[in-house]
Amino acid sequence: MTATNRYCVIMAGGIGSQAGAAASRFWPASRRHLPKQFLDILGTGKSFIRHTFERFAPIIPAENFLVVTNAAYRQLVLEQLPELRPEQVLCEPVGRNTAPCIAYAAFRLKALQPDSTMVVAPSDHFIFDEEEFRRNITSCMEFAETHDALVTIGIRPSRPDTGYGYIQTASAGEISPVVSFREKPDLKTAMSYLAAGNYLWNAGIFVWSARSILAALERCLPEVYGLFAGQADRFAKPEEPNSVEEIFARCPSISIDYGVLERADNVFVRSSDFGWNDVGTWGSLYELSAKDADGNVVPAYSELYDTTNSLIKAAGKKVVVVDSLHDYIVVDTPDALLICPRSHEQHIKQVLEDLTPLDDGCFV
Repeated sequence: MTATNRYCVIMAGGIGSQAGAAASRFWPASRRHLPKQFLDILGTGKSFIRHTFERFAPIIPAENFLVVTNAAYRQLVLEQLPELRPEQVLCEPVGRNTAPCIAYAAFRLKALQPDSTMVVAPSDHFIFDEEEFRRNITSCMEFAETHDALVTIGIRPSRPDTGYGYIQTASAGEISPVVSFREKPDLKTAMSYLAAGNYLWNAGIFVWSARSILAALERCLPEVYGLFAGQADRFAKPEEPNSVEEIFARCPSISIDYGVLERADNVFVRSSDFGWNDVGTWGSLYELSAKDADGNVVPAYSELYDTTNSLIKAAGKKVVVVDSLHDYIVVDTPDALLICPRSHEQHIKQVLEDLTPLDDGCFV
């Protein structure tokens, strides 16, 4: 199959989606009107979604990208990815998790190119070795083009991490049948997975043909499949937006992992090691970032005294002076300031719940 039949679907989140919930963990930098995927949290001068597009661009033509997002973020996508045409941005009226998101993209591709193969990826992950990443994705696409298979990317674990789901493999091959998907474990269980040697972190990146994923949706999620199939002749046509409104109003919220991958019998995993991080929290950003001699992640304009192992982010070129701070997260934006111990960052969700009744949405 030629590259013209290969597509990339970027899941850029929507209001009420999993991506939107994850983005809230980067408050106060991330807000409802400007979530994580559109921010330069890494300090590279590019947003997460821009990095994602550029990561795939060497192997996927620009015209073969689709971005699924909420209608509120449509213009943001087009501003940050000017290579795309407006019709390449698929707007969900409401977030319904990843299964309806992927079903929408698959039915659009069925209308455009029934023989297509697609890679589906989140918009907000970090990849260290992009060449190795592309090699892995290409091998998965080649496999999906010759097999009726649903392929997911699994990351070889380097530690017993309790923050990721795991995939149990049937063999030690590069691409192996999946035995089971496991939820985020406790530490003891994560240690047993690492010792067993046949468990991988679930990266949430998928590769399959349009035909294979549509067949799997029909078998495993007939309700979701039926809603889309009932209006299949309207996709890639002017009537599509109205049909999507009707479909999503009736569609259940369900993940592709739970709804399809845990139920299908043709699921495979590609064992990979290309330096992956989902950058899900300020803590993971701290672990990922370059640090000074005292273990601090700090802006360029800063003077620190007796300060260690802290993450400090400030807006613009603001001069930051910190004295006697240890193991803290400090995030300063024009209208909000977060100061909390690194060990308490899980409390940010509660902070947002407490803040919401106090304002009209500008702080969250």
